Amino acid sequence: MLVNVKGILKKAQEGGYAVGLFNTTDTDMLEGVIAAAEELNSPIIIGTAEVLLPYGELKLLGPALVDAAKRAKVPVAVNFDHGLTFERCVEALQVGFSALMYDGSAKGYKQNVRETREMVEIAHMMGVSVEGEIGHVGQASEDSYEKHDGPVAEREDMYTTPEEAKEFLRLTGVDALAVAIGTAHGEYKSKPILNLKRLQEIRAAVDVPLVLHGGSGLSDDDFRNCIKCGIAKVNIFTDICLAGAKATAEGLSQGMGYLELRNKKVNDIKEATLAKLRLFGSENKA
Repeated sequence: MLVNVKGILKKAQEGGYAVGLFNTTDTDMLEGVIAAAEELNSPIIIGTAEVLLPYGELKLLGPALVDAAKRAKVPVAVNFDHGLTFERCVEALQVGFSALMYDGSAKGYKQNVRETREMVEIAHMMGVSVEGEIGHVGQASEDSYEKHDGPVAEREDMYTTPEEAKEFLRLTGVDALAVAIGTAHGEYKSKPILNLKRLQEIRAAVDVPLVLHGGSGLSDDDFRNCIKCGIAKVNIFTDICLAGAKATAEGLSQGMGYLELRNKKVNDIKEATLAKLRLFGSENKA
């Protein structure tokens, strides 16, 4: 069933578990993650991101995501992740997405606040919840995330502070907040350093669900500790991409044809999603 993300995240926050967002660029990924959620009776969030649209155009992929959510046996929110432009965010709303994340974190603070507030006003009129971001969740390729003996102060300057989180929430009215505590997007080249104390301080300062971006590649203990410290939503993309790529390589080496290969990819993406849903504690929480 298609749901608004606000309700399932509030339930997760109160229950001490997290709901996974799995970005999906094609229907192979879509089938795998929905099948995993139904098998475990788990709520789930599916979607795509603005930077991923070259690999799965919104007009083509969006209706498939929304339709799959409506037909699912478990609560499914459809989220437009890291919306960077008003045009694409509005397009996602028109397609029928039930949630979106407006990402103005790379812009100046005042501009981030102004544009996020405007998007909240638009989306709320359509019954859609909005996630914002304060701080900077970088890329795993950025030097400040690679060098543990390097610019620690530079890393921490990008982390969200409790004061920033509280003020950003007051000024924008977002329904969920993505925070920067040391994770990064993409495949890590070295072990990330997570500031769990900062996460606890943010959790104590605000009452909205908190979101962890850059989740792929973290250890199981990293995930458990982040959820214990207040994360209610975890974004995953790289891990299921890696599962699909590995399945493709294995299938080709075994001489599989296209259709066999396709089903192997769906199954392996499903298995990777099952592992994450169990880890996040959302099994039987639908």
